Amino acid sequence: MIDAVATNGYKTAAEHRISELPILVILPHNRCNCRCMMCDIWRIRQAREITDRDLAPHLSSLRNLKVKWVVFSGGEPLMHSDLPSLTRLCRLAGVRITLLTAGLTLEAEAEMVSASTDDVIVSLDGSADIHDSIRCVPGAYRSLHAGIEALRHRRPDIPIHGRCTIQKKNCYDLRNTVRAAHELGLNSLSFLAVDTSSAAFNHPDGWTQARQSAVAPDENDVEGLKAEIEALISEFSDDIASGFIVEKADKLRRIGYYFRSRLGQLQSASPRCNAPWVSAVIESDGSVRPCFFQPVIGNIHQRSLAEIVNGDEAVDFRRRLDIPNDPICRACVCSLFFEK
Repeated sequence: MIDAVATNGYKTAAEHRISELPILVILPHNRCNCRCMMCDIWRIRQAREITDRDLAPHLSSLRNLKVKWVVFSGGEPLMHSDLPSLTRLCRLAGVRITLLTAGLTLEAEAEMVSASTDDVIVSLDGSADIHDSIRCVPGAYRSLHAGIEALRHRRPDIPIHGRCTIQKKNCYDLRNTVRAAHELGLNSLSFLAVDTSSAAFNHPDGWTQARQSAVAPDENDVEGLKAEIEALISEFSDDIASGFIVEKADKLRRIGYYFRSRLGQLQSASPRCNAPWVSAVIESDGSVRPCFFQPVIGNIHQRSLAEIVNGDEAVDFRRRLDIPNDPICRACVCSLFFEK
């Protein structure tokens, strides 16, 4: 695989063609049943989704590109009218299937999820009250807990992981979030910083300064976050060592550095990432992106996935992408570095 940190060392288009695309993210539905502070997907009124008829023509691309892992993200995938029809198609290509969900309807859909997916990642924004406050849904934590229990009842060994997006409202609650992850019986918990700069998550016009200030930690908060991270590293060292907390200490500290760079206290720096060379994102309208944040490179309603990721536009994008200096990469909160 190409190390995207040093892509300027690859001069020819041929060196940026993709023979293997291990990870494919599919956004099967464009709406959500949460009203999260940091996301405006819930404001979308016209439902749109990828059907099995849309996906079926691309099975040969999944095979030819040697896709190993399909992640259903969103929006809320469980709002899809027939998610099993998509998972069955992916099974035909022999891929691992992961579901990302807020978990509000996980209890009702537990039988389907247990039969259709290999593992699940749930959003966990803090201890119960803070989680509900950020999700803007009363009882969201209780619904998540009930959904996890229902899923475990049907399939006790299914891996269920948690993901916490750190922002102003929960940056002092990280240790309680770890405790909540244990209470919920999760297999692991990961942390990432909130995105307040990109057009993703239904922010086509970007973020206003007022909206950023409401979600991102301010100068006082980043000092509190720094102390909270250090306390977490000390108190939950066994969880870090075992991998229950996915990030090692240095990566947890880099979340604090990210928020400090946003405030101008430090120079921003791109994370280590090779996402455009090892993954792609298919949105609910068929648009294909090299990652969540970079521009569209094609549409599955017009060309095959294999033709898109190795088309002139995509190859030229990867050839020109200078990750250390790209402004989108420098503001990225969700990097991917995949190694065989």
